[in-house]
Amino acid sequence: MTSERRKFWGWGYESEVLRADEITALEDTYAKRFGLSAFQVTPTPRSEDISLRMSRVAVPSSLTAICSTDHFERLLHSYGKSFFDSARVFARDFRNPPDVVALPRSEADIVSILDWADSVDAVVIPWGGGSSVVGGVEPPRTDRPVVTLDLRYLSGVVEIDTTSQAARIRGGTYGPALEGELKSSGLTLRHFPQSFEFSTLGGWIATRGGGHYATLYTHIDEFVESLRVITPAGTLESRRLPGSGAGPSPDRMFIGSEGTLGIITEAWMRLRPRPTFRASSTARFKDFYRAAECVRAIAQAHLYPANCRLVDADEAHINGAGDGTSSILVLTFESADRPQEPGMQRALEIVRTYGGEFDPQASRGEAAQRKGAAGQWRDAFIRMPYSREVLTPRGIIVETFETAITWDRFPHFHARVKAATEQAIREVTGKPGLVTCRFTHVYPDGPAPYFSFHAAGDQGRLVDQCWAIKIAASDVLNKLGGTITHHHAVGRDHRRWYDRERPELFAQGLIAAKKRLDPKGMLNPGVLFDPE
Repeated sequence: MTSERRKFWGWGYESEVLRADEITALEDTYAKRFGLSAFQVTPTPRSEDISLRMSRVAVPSSLTAICSTDHFERLLHSYGKSFFDSARVFARDFRNPPDVVALPRSEADIVSILDWADSVDAVVIPWGGGSSVVGGVEPPRTDRPVVTLDLRYLSGVVEIDTTSQAARIRGGTYGPALEGELKSSGLTLRHFPQSFEFSTLGGWIATRGGGHYATLYTHIDEFVESLRVITPAGTLESRRLPGSGAGPSPDRMFIGSEGTLGIITEAWMRLRPRPTFRASSTARFKDFYRAAECVRAIAQAHLYPANCRLVDADEAHINGAGDGTSSILVLTFESADRPQEPGMQRALEIVRTYGGEFDPQASRGEAAQRKGAAGQWRDAFIRMPYSREVLTPRGIIVETFETAITWDRFPHFHARVKAATEQAIREVTGKPGLVTCRFTHVYPDGPAPYFSFHAAGDQGRLVDQCWAIKIAASDVLNKLGGTITHHHAVGRDHRRWYDRERPELFAQGLIAAKKRLDPKGMLNPGVLFDPE
């Protein structure tokens, strides 16, 4: 990783900000959308202007080399990257920072930190890249001291098995470093979440993150071969196998555990050869539901495109990828083994059947991904995280929520969730807002709709306003049978709906496992469940 400092107030490094023309474009877009003549801009917070409470615990001399109470480190580890986090940062609300930031360099360091935390009755929050958008790395409000355990130094590819196409990788390895170390082998994990640059392998596994593939290999789950985990009760390592029917999978207990059961220090991950054959195309649909039917047909044809993202007309337009009259379907096929034109040809036949329009003469190679509407959308997608630090201080609420639902329920589900969110925006802000939708992943039995809502808020009430909108949307989503999260995890923000979604007896089983692995409820309490 670079030695440059990460922003505590936004995405990326301190030197990485939107250009003046990008900021102007955002202001113009939202001013026109909400009828605003000017913006009152809250200044970007500076670390020296923010006071933090004194650390509630003293670090013993044996751990001072790997534990910090540095002001900036505590700021950086106070929040994740959701709108709620952004709004509180710009409001200078740092009333609940971690007391200590631990930076272990070995598994032995982690054991020492856990032993010390146990002795002072501290809470420990595993922290990968801090990119959680669901309150997953935020210190809980507790009288217990809070130690955030940052795995940034427990990183690197340890070994690569080219015969089996797998690698042993440390949990604190960030996406770019991971792929950089794999490059010489000709292999790739090919897991590219939007947070790729600022998230880690351990974080992807702990949150069941979704990545590059829109079909088939959608979650990190598919790539995990075995895990090594340190818990307060001891260390465990699952056997490295291509598959097993020997009882419930130990890996599955920790995939998605969100730091509540143990700290993922290493994983053997399945790799694949880097793709060399690609075919890409973009189609337009006047009717979003007709486009969704097309996507269903492609998914049920088992063509397995790497990219099969449907973006509704409003979302395309607000990101500069359309004129607001058509939904856009971006298709990409890729392989390291064979040309992909046959799969693309069949997918475009399905597109034509459902009334989609595309240019049959357009480039279908790798360059097609970077041209036209597909290229505009791709560029906007990459830059999206940086726009929050521009919009939040201007009082513009932009937040997302994602879910999954079966195809038979999708049209009614989409219409109800969209309508409920739009109504909530009107009630909360007194003005109409914008609710958009895209598919991030698709399956033969249903899509993963990803909703975004945009509203002009009041500077002093942004957190409360956004929560009111999210609660209204999530209540309807939950009532209609959708999942509260497809790939963003549960964290603290989604707990109330996750509690309704999961079977209660299953929750009791998780709590029993927690009690055995973490008897004092040390690890990330309040995420997924409350320890007894």
